[in-house]
Amino acid sequence: MGVWKITGGNKLYGDLRVQGSKNAVLPIMAAAIVTGCETEIINCPQLSDVDAAMEILRHLGCKAEREKDIVNIDSRSMTCTDIPRDLMSEMRSSVIFLGAILARTHEAQLTYPGGCELGARPIDMHLDALKRLGASIDERGGKLECRDEGLLGARIVLPFPSVGATENAMLAACGAKGTTTIVNAAKEPEIVDLQEFLRKLGAEVSGAGTSTVTISDFTPHAHVGHRVMPDRIVSATMLCCAAAAGGAVTLHGVMPDDFETVTAALEDMGCLVERRSKTVKIVCDSPLRASKLITTRPYPGFPTDAQPLLMASCLKAAGTSEFTENIFENRFRHVAEMRRFGADIKINGRTAAVTGVRELHGAEVNATDLRGGAALVAAALGTEGETLLTDTGHILRGYEALDKTLTALGADVSYEPEEDESLASAM
Repeated sequence: MGVWKITGGNKLYGDLRVQGSKNAVLPIMAAAIVTGCETEIINCPQLSDVDAAMEILRHLGCKAEREKDIVNIDSRSMTCTDIPRDLMSEMRSSVIFLGAILARTHEAQLTYPGGCELGARPIDMHLDALKRLGASIDERGGKLECRDEGLLGARIVLPFPSVGATENAMLAACGAKGTTTIVNAAKEPEIVDLQEFLRKLGAEVSGAGTSTVTISDFTPHAHVGHRVMPDRIVSATMLCCAAAAGGAVTLHGVMPDDFETVTAALEDMGCLVERRSKTVKIVCDSPLRASKLITTRPYPGFPTDAQPLLMASCLKAAGTSEFTENIFENRFRHVAEMRRFGADIKINGRTAAVTGVRELHGAEVNATDLRGGAALVAAALGTEGETLLTDTGHILRGYEALDKTLTALGADVSYEPEEDESLASAM
């Protein structure tokens, strides 16, 4: 179990370049097996989830190697169609390989995925979408046996704009004959990035970023290069860290429109935010006021991933901030840990009311999930004293060298991995 050590009280100043997007690169890595080709993925973050995806690719018979921020994948040698339980359990998004494997080989065997325990996240929509394309799926004993006699384009209407179901349907449709239309598709920027990658692979895809995505044809290409979009949730995280600690931080290489709901909320709280085409600067040099009501919704609404992070910024803000969580029922698991800092937070069903306090103090806390863990780091920056944050690896799933990034901005942060993590990183 790794331990983050944070001594609060230091304001953050400086510039940083935001890493590539975790939520964009994982489906892109899965898409690399839709056809046998060589793929160069640039701006790929160094994350445990990316490492897990590379292990899945290697198990399937592909070559997957990293050189700095570039991951090279050669899927021409793919031989397997199964993903064992130990690899599936590493991350929730491992299910995205299902649609890609079916598109390539028309059969797949895997177990249910793992990941953060944020509540019920059934993959029924994923499976229903694949069935609409002609796949037969046998579920027994926690295993999924999937096969088809030839996928056929279809009209897929999602009951909810699920990001994962949209991506799985897009990948599987690349191996289908005819036109596939996905209605009520997720609109997230990561869907647009996946569309751009699929186009480079040879797919005719349109509509990403709207509620209707169409896949109509596929002409395989032999070599593909793609630069992954910047991570909008990491961008939001760094802005919320600056708001919690105070100071002035400039983000470079970002897409400001992708996290506009977060910057707007921080402005309402009293932060100065300057946006340019690929940079965002935040200045927090005076006490903050409570946020307006924050309600999480699918994009372009306020992202559920940023809810714990903005909450960390509100712990000392004057007044009461309210957060309504509509996506995951267990997204408030970090609240009990924030209370250890001295935060005043009351939960009523899906709503949390945060009343600002004059001061917070360091404490021993535990990371409950990826974004909740990052939110505890942000909150600790605004405390007096030392915080020891224990973590079973959640934060490393989504943040590349977060301790070094914050230290470069003036924070007092260090991370001590558990022994097997240290050995793995040395190999």
